[in-house]
Amino acid sequence: MLHNGVEPKTQRTPGWYQRFFAWMMAHGNADYEAAMRDRKQKLFAGVHGNVLEIGPGTGPNLSYYPHDTHWIGVEPNPYMHSYLKQEAERVGLDIEIRHGTAERLDAEDNSVDAVVSTLVLCSVNDLEGTLKEILRVLKPGGQFFFLEHVAAPQDTRLRKIQNWISPLWQVLGDGCHPNRETWSVLEKVGFEKLDYENFQADAVPALVSPQIIGVATKKAK
Repeated sequence: MLHNGVEPKTQRTPGWYQRFFAWMMAHGNADYEAAMRDRKQKLFAGVHGNVLEIGPGTGPNLSYYPHDTHWIGVEPNPYMHSYLKQEAERVGLDIEIRHGTAERLDAEDNSVDAVVSTLVLCSVNDLEGTLKEILRVLKPGGQFFFLEHVAAPQDTRLRKIQNWISPLWQVLGDGCHPNRETWSVLEKVGFEKLDYENFQADAVPALVSPQIIGVATKKAK
């Protein structure tokens, strides 16, 4: 399990588990965040203006945003919200939290300069639908900034393990798919430009160490 935020299936996920998951995210990812600091600083250097972050969880990304950012977070787990507010106060960022899911964003068409997702696309119910929603809310020329753990290459030992453990991992991780080929959907969903790199993350279990980081750009009109 390695997430900022998740897409809890509210019909099936009990409140006690959502509360526990929020606590775990607030206290359990420090080593990963430290390992990712340089990569995140480089990625977030291009984020500006009206920004929508999907599944912001407990707010590990808030410290990277400029203080003049108009930040909106769409976070479906209500127990994450208090952690988000505490972190925003700590870093001095004004935020707006909206309850909802990534598959149906509470935002107008062509309304934001950037969308951000870190460790979220692994757990959305509909990956293609989520990416189409991101395209919908981005302004022409807007950019999608992402950092996600993904499937290992086909036919590798790690991929076989990911495939084997995936059903259990989805239960323990509230929907997380360790073997999701996120890059393949990003490549075909309709972004005009897609730049990303693959890397092996430190300070995480091998199961979720294959990761991608990059930027997808919506076509400018």
